[in-house]
Amino acid sequence: MEEPNGNLRTPLLLGGRDSDVILDIDGERRPAGERVNPFEFLGAPPLVLPRPIPVDPFRNHTPCIAGVYEWFKVVLCVPIALARLVLFGLALALGFLATKLALEGWKDKQSPMPRWRSRIMWVTRICARGILFTFGYHWIKRIGRPASREVAPIVVANHVSYIEPIFFFYELFPTIVASESHDALPFVGTIIRAMQVIYVDRFSAPSRKHAVSEIKRKASCNDFPRVLLFPEGTTTNGRFLISFQLGAFIHGFPVQPVVVRFPHVHFDQSWGNISLMKLMFRMFTQFHNFMEVEYLPIIAPLEKQQNAVHFAERTSYAMASTLNVVQTSHSYGDLMLMTKALELAKDKCSTSNYMVEMAWVESSFSISASEAMDLLDQFFTMHPDSNGRVEIHGFLSAFGLGLCPLCEKIFGYFDVEKLGAITFHQFLIGSAQIRKQPLFWRACETAFNKCRDMNTDQISERRLGDITQSILPSTSGNLEHLFHILDIDNDGLVGRDDFMTCLRKNPLLIALFAACMKYES
Repeated sequence: MEEPNGNLRTPLLLGGRDSDVILDIDGERRPAGERVNPFEFLGAPPLVLPRPIPVDPFRNHTPCIAGVYEWFKVVLCVPIALARLVLFGLALALGFLATKLALEGWKDKQSPMPRWRSRIMWVTRICARGILFTFGYHWIKRIGRPASREVAPIVVANHVSYIEPIFFFYELFPTIVASESHDALPFVGTIIRAMQVIYVDRFSAPSRKHAVSEIKRKASCNDFPRVLLFPEGTTTNGRFLISFQLGAFIHGFPVQPVVVRFPHVHFDQSWGNISLMKLMFRMFTQFHNFMEVEYLPIIAPLEKQQNAVHFAERTSYAMASTLNVVQTSHSYGDLMLMTKALELAKDKCSTSNYMVEMAWVESSFSISASEAMDLLDQFFTMHPDSNGRVEIHGFLSAFGLGLCPLCEKIFGYFDVEKLGAITFHQFLIGSAQIRKQPLFWRACETAFNKCRDMNTDQISERRLGDITQSILPSTSGNLEHLFHILDIDNDGLVGRDDFMTCLRKNPLLIALFAACMKYES
C-alpha cells in the first residue's frame, strides 16, 4: 500500500502493528513510526543551508614580504624608516602634550568642549597629519567635500586600517564610537578622550543602548562635533563591504557616507591577519603609500519613520557601488570566530571554514556571536580535521553518546551533504534551527519534568543512566561524560537551571531525551 508521502507500508508475515516496516522511496528500510529527521517532533524541517560565499573579507593579501623588489625596497628604506620613527615619536609626544593642556582643568566632559580648548587641539590635529606623513601618506587624494555639521551631523565610512581614524581626526575632529579598552592605551587614550568619545562594550546590551542614546544626544546638538561611525564595526581588506550595524541609522539623522581606498600593487595596507607592529613596519619601509578619500552625497531617511535597516541598506549600497565591491553578510562575529578557530587549532586550519556570515545567522536565528563562540568551543571538542570537518565518532564522543540508530540520525540531520562529516557551518545552523522552533523550550520543560527524580526534583547520574539505557549503549565513560555536560554547576546533580542551560548550549540533546520519554511511557 502506498502512503500519501510516497513511502510504502506493508505488514510482515507475522502480522501485528509493531511489525510494520516502511520502505522509503530511496530504498531505506526503517521501522514504522521512526523519523529520519529526529527533530521533526519539534516542527524542525530538514536542514537546508545556503551556499556560503567563499571569500574572506578580513584577509590581508600581502602578510609577508615577497619578491626581490619588495625586499630591495625594505632594505633601502630602513634608514628612512628610522628617521620616520623618530618623527613619529616627536609628533605623538607633541600632540599628547597639547591634548593634556587642552584637557587640563576641564571637569564637565558631558558638555561640548569649550572653543578655546578646541583651538589648542588644532596642534594635535596638525601632529596627526605629521603622523600620517611618517607612515608614507605624503599626499592624500580627496574627492568631494565634507558637508557642514548642521546638514549632516553623522559621517559613516568604511574601515580598512588604523589610518582612517587618524585622517578623520585631522580632517574633521569628530566624536567617535570606540571600545572601552581604547581608553587605557598610552598616549592614544588621552587623545581619544579629547574627542569626547562614546565608549561601548559591544557584548553588553546596556552599554550598546547607552551608546545609541549618546549618538542621538551628540548628533542633535550643533555645539558638539559631528559624529563619526564605522558601521562595519571592524576593519576589512577593502575588497568587500560587510554588514552594517544600525547605531548610525536608528534616529534618522541625515548621514554623509565617505569611502576610503588604499590603492596598491605590492603592499596591502589593510589591517587583516597581520599584526599591528608588522603593518607599521611595512608602512615605514614604503616609498609612498596611496590613500583616496571620497565624500558622497548626503543620504537622509525617505520618510520620517523609515526603518533603520532599510536606511542602512541604502547607505551601504551607495558606498559599495562607489567602491565597486561586493556586499556580504559577514560581521565582527565572523572575525571573532576566525580568530578563536586559529587559536584553538593552533593555526593549523583554513580560516574560511569557520566564517558563517554571522550577520545573516543573527537575523535569521536570533543567535548571538557569543553563543556562536560557545558552539565553536563545543565543535573543537569533536577534533575537526585540517579541513574543518568532523566525523561521526568525534561528534558523538563530544557529547558522551555512543553509536546507535538515534545518534546516527542526529548526526545525519547535520550532515546535509551526506559525506559522513560535518562542518562548523552545518553544526551552527543546525543547532540554531533546532533551538528556534516554537516547541523547543516546551519540550525541554517536559523532558526535565519526566526525567527528574520526584523526591529531589533533580537528576542524578544514576537516574540519567536509567533514563538513557534503552537508547544508548551502556558505557560508563559515555554516561559520565554526558552527565558532566548536563551538570553545569558541577554539584553532582542536574537541576532545572542546569538542564535548561545545557540544552540551550546543546539543543541537539533534546532528541535524546524525547526518545527516552517515548520509551519510558
